[in-house]
Amino acid sequence: MQETQASWKMVNTMPQSEYDNAADLHIYAAHAHTAAAAAHHRGDHEAAEELSTKAQDYSMAASEKTLEIAKQIHVPMRA
Repeated sequence: MQETQASWKMVNTMPQSEYDNAADLHIYAAHAHTAAAAAHHRGDHEAAEELSTKAQDYSMAASEKTLEIAKQIHVPMRA
């Protein structure tokens, strides 16, 4: 009997706006943080560490994308 390991992978099937992309990265980070907490709670510290690292990577990417978008927004000065 052969076991197959299913893994979840993001697939970019449609072009997204920068805002959607940043929002998705924030959502992925939140899910990874939740999964890491669940793994830690059940005592699977190895998986928790891996998921925490993934969550941190998503968080940093989301932050960078958000800052990039914020720099593009020009707010008019008040007179």
